[in-house]
Amino acid sequence: MTLGEFAFYAFSVVTVVSGLFVVLARNPVHSVLWLILAFLSSAGLFVLLGAEFVAMLMVIVYVGAVAVLFLFVVMMLDVDFTELKAKMAAYFPIAGLIGAVFLAQLVLVYGAWKSADGAAALRGAPTPDPAEIHNTLAIGQLIYVDYIHLFQAAGLVLLVAMVGAIVLTLRHRPNVKRQNVLAQMYRDPAKAMELKDVKPGQGL
Repeated sequence: MTLGEFAFYAFSVVTVVSGLFVVLARNPVHSVLWLILAFLSSAGLFVLLGAEFVAMLMVIVYVGAVAVLFLFVVMMLDVDFTELKAKMAAYFPIAGLIGAVFLAQLVLVYGAWKSADGAAALRGAPTPDPAEIHNTLAIGQLIYVDYIHLFQAAGLVLLVAMVGAIVLTLRHRPNVKRQNVLAQMYRDPAKAMELKDVKPGQGL
């Protein structure tokens, strides 16, 4: 067994086991930690496949942002997990039925799967030769040269969705004091301050 094969099997076993513990762990904080381990192992598999750009995205985006956000939310929320687990037994039959339906669909899809004659050639056509161009450079040329307009359109769609979410959730409460920058900039200094002549022994 070569070093590459050993690394592949090691990363695969760690990914599968950590994915199982994400579901089976009783403590949600431990579930998030197992999820981080699954992401790191998946990044190792991407490195073995030669997709180092996707591996770095897994580490930076999923581990460094998404999983850490999950961890902070789980640790900061005051949720009674004991009460939630006590009610899980009532939903086991429904969950089992849904799982059986999903499993049956996967079996049907796998049984009816047929690969086209030219599928392998079509999958290999957009992929450049690794000896001629680097993987990350090829992805950059594909996104920012060949499909730049679609990439910018996707960014605009995400921007519109973000602005729409902010507008829909923005609520102006009348009893909350807010800073009015224009009123502060255009105020008259003569009216903004008043001098009081306080006599000795008297207050304001």
